[in-house]
Amino acid sequence: MAHDHTHVQEFFSSRAAGWDTRFPDDGPAFAAAVADLGLRSGDAVLDAGCGTGRALPPLRDAVGPGGTVLGVDLTPAMLDAAVRAGRRRSGRLLLADVRRLPLRSQALDAVFAAGLIAHLPQPAENLRELTRAVRPGGRLALFHPIGRAALAARQGRRITDDDLRAEPNLRPLLAGSGWRLESYTDEDSRFLALATRQD
Repeated sequence: MAHDHTHVQEFFSSRAAGWDTRFPDDGPAFAAAVADLGLRSGDAVLDAGCGTGRALPPLRDAVGPGGTVLGVDLTPAMLDAAVRAGRRRSGRLLLADVRRLPLRSQALDAVFAAGLIAHLPQPAENLRELTRAVRPGGRLALFHPIGRAALAARQGRRITDDDLRAEPNLRPLLAGSGWRLESYTDEDSRFLALATRQD
């Protein structure tokens, strides 16, 4: 997929209304990934590229009523779908680009990013922006509700050596962006890479 804003917005705008019905069984995978992020009551967390906001309810449950949950997406239609699904009650939705977050430095305890990395135009630079917004020791979850092989099969393609989500590629990418990869899971049932912001 091309990484320019126009293409990304067109791709997701045309799919926003039916997005949740296309993937109705992903809820438990989102909840499990949020649990693995290790959030605490009162934490501030960002759902980067939140789409229809499927992670927002488990993120709210994890940080409690005193925590902060933000959902940022580039596509207005996806945010509209999140509002229609009632997920605005779980967090504040912002139309914004994760490449230039409207947040002060070190404002967050964690970032949850489902399916985001494949759509970043400059992955190292864009991950550094997430680093800027997270306090030292904060966490990042790069997630997808199915693994790389299952996703490639769904899309009718083969996994290539340059796949950013492959551990040999992802580990140095994260390290060069201020993150330390702590755990890596790539199974048919989910993809989850957990990283900690380096001091």
